[in-house]
Amino acid sequence: MRIAVLTSGGVDSAVTVDLLHRQGHDLTLFYIRIGSDNGEGDCSAEEDIEMCRLIARRYRLPLEVVSLHEEYWDSVMAYTLRTVREGLTPHPDMMCNKLVKFGYFEERWGHEFDKVATGHYARVIERDGLCWLGTAADPVKDQTDFLAQISYDQLSHIMFPLGDFPKSEVRRMAAEAGLPNAVRKDSQGICFLGKIDYNDFIERHLGTRPGPIVEIETGRKIGEHRGYWFHTIGQRKGLGLSGGPWYVVRKNVRDNVVYVSNGYDTRRQYGREIPVEEMHWITADPFADGAGVTDVAFKTRHSPEFLAGKLFRNQEGGFLLESGTDVQGIAPGQFAVIYTPDRGICLGSGMISLSRSRKKKH
Repeated sequence: MRIAVLTSGGVDSAVTVDLLHRQGHDLTLFYIRIGSDNGEGDCSAEEDIEMCRLIARRYRLPLEVVSLHEEYWDSVMAYTLRTVREGLTPHPDMMCNKLVKFGYFEERWGHEFDKVATGHYARVIERDGLCWLGTAADPVKDQTDFLAQISYDQLSHIMFPLGDFPKSEVRRMAAEAGLPNAVRKDSQGICFLGKIDYNDFIERHLGTRPGPIVEIETGRKIGEHRGYWFHTIGQRKGLGLSGGPWYVVRKNVRDNVVYVSNGYDTRRQYGREIPVEEMHWITADPFADGAGVTDVAFKTRHSPEFLAGKLFRNQEGGFLLESGTDVQGIAPGQFAVIYTPDRGICLGSGMISLSRSRKKKH
């Protein structure tokens, strides 16, 4: 097959190239360049590109460095800043996969190939004549929660060669193949920021707006924040308060107030009901048969742990996710990622809402 391989300079994409090359596929490597907001670099881009060139020369493969800078800033970053300004918690990595890696890239370059391959830890499972997004063999590295907004057409054109391997095995394969990045550290955080601190980035675009930090149980002001957009529900670090731990449990965007509660065991930071809107199903809608409730596994943050619950759909099309156990730091704007009860398939995702959806009556 003719395959476009998205490379990053990291060990995962390098092993992806090695595996597909050994299988005899016709490969073209691509590096997507996305600059920072001052136009300088992107996650040490020159170093990453040089590593990609080493891999390309090693296997005698063509490498194309393509720019999606403007598209990224007009889509992913516009979404991120809008979400933060509204007092919500964004998920830029999820939007980058949907809109850029498997969106703009697919439209301009990827569609010319039989498949697009990446080093994501996930699987494409074929069942009943359909493609499903399957979880990876390595639960710690599984990245299906970052892919839970892609479309069915996108999924049908993707390959995830690393989905069946634990990360330790990928490292071993890289060393055995003598790859130059075999021991290179994995990238951390949001790629577009590079070496820029997240709060510095937010301040650059939204500025500061000082306001009170209030203990929610007493209504007592106990500190001051620089702007509600620097804080998210469930946050503990970075509040500058003594006598902690303190957790952010609510935000009043209109009055610019951040509410906190004290103690590791404060019930204010937990909940079991999660309202969800704008639900996106990748392959099939589990409610297509008219059912009002279905058993699911789910995640509300990137973690190897799944939670069990029930997803209700009301008459108006809204959803309410009920967890069987307490969920810490339910942050509106983030995504509830929905899986089959056996944790094997990611069905899709929906944005956690500020308002509560009503259950459908049976």
